[in-house]
Amino acid sequence: MKKRLLKGKKKLFLFLYRHFFMKLPLKSKVIVFESFRGKYYSDNPKNIYEYLKANHYDYTYVWIVKNRRVEIPGKPERVKRFSLRYYYYLARAKYRVMNSRLSRNLQKPNGVVYLQTWHGTPLKKLALDMDEVHIPGITAEAYKRNFVKETKKWDYLISPNYYSTKIFRRAFDFQGKIIESGYPRNDILYNWNETDVVRIRQKLKIPSGKKVILYAPTWRDNEYYVKGQYKFELQLDLERMKTRLGDEYVILLRMHYFIANQFDVAPYSDFAFDVSDYDDIAEIYIISDILITDYSSVFFDFANLKRPMLFFMYDLESYRDKLRGFYINIEKELPGPILESEGEVISAIENIDQFSTQYKPRLDAFYTRFCSFEDGYASERVVNEVFGQ
Repeated sequence: MKKRLLKGKKKLFLFLYRHFFMKLPLKSKVIVFESFRGKYYSDNPKNIYEYLKANHYDYTYVWIVKNRRVEIPGKPERVKRFSLRYYYYLARAKYRVMNSRLSRNLQKPNGVVYLQTWHGTPLKKLALDMDEVHIPGITAEAYKRNFVKETKKWDYLISPNYYSTKIFRRAFDFQGKIIESGYPRNDILYNWNETDVVRIRQKLKIPSGKKVILYAPTWRDNEYYVKGQYKFELQLDLERMKTRLGDEYVILLRMHYFIANQFDVAPYSDFAFDVSDYDDIAEIYIISDILITDYSSVFFDFANLKRPMLFFMYDLESYRDKLRGFYINIEKELPGPILESEGEVISAIENIDQFSTQYKPRLDAFYTRFCSFEDGYASERVVNEVFGQ
């Protein structure tokens, strides 16, 4: 009964969006922001918003949020996702700043300027470049058609490097303006200081004197509960890691926002911390000494810090050959070792200085290729391009 009521309300709001709100004049001084479908105050939209606020641009700011727990400084208008006000502001705001796709049912009103920031440098194939699609409830043809239907609405797209520009243009069939600025979310990686480190560690209650391992894997297209809710099976034995590494390290678990299941880290409360709901992953990068990831784009951003990275790819053959495929030769280009077992991961951490020396030439080459736009001023470049100086 509740689902039917919600579905009926959504249809009503969509009707009002199309037949009433879209016919009203645009509000030329209103910007709507959304990050990861309203789940976080984070990523490129956050940094663009903060730059605009800090430099006193004359706009009204509206943030789309999924729930009340999302904290946003500066007292913007807060609008719940899929509420009536959500449809109202999407129809009437002159500007949209978002890092993921909107519902395909939402046409873009004439005159709206849509800045799509995206949310990572691609390792795995995207959209039109995908050979197969394993997402539940949709065919490959429909997925690609819907993707391109959305990208046609974008006026601007941010690129973090020349490599991404080429892929975005082709994989998204994007015809608008690509801003080769670097990612605003990475500005903090060049502007942080020790006060930031102390603040973040205290906020997460990380024990003093412990080094930090960040484990940030991505989701698997074919592992899910239902459509839109993906599951993830942790392949690391936290008890074993604590025994071997706990005197020197703690580990932070950062799951992709698509992943629905939660991890019980209570038995390892002084060693393992679930930071999946921490808004800004860039702040977690700052306090992390080592990154462990797999096929997530996080390592492109973490590379800006030139710190050690380990690639735990226990399902490499399946992921590469059946699910997605990659844009780069990971065996030759990744700035760290590919590890296939938990034992290899633990051993690599215990010998991290040796691996850091071994992979330094690769990391330097990787930094030159993928981080060349980044310098701490990406937000300024994007704002100047879209909103003027």
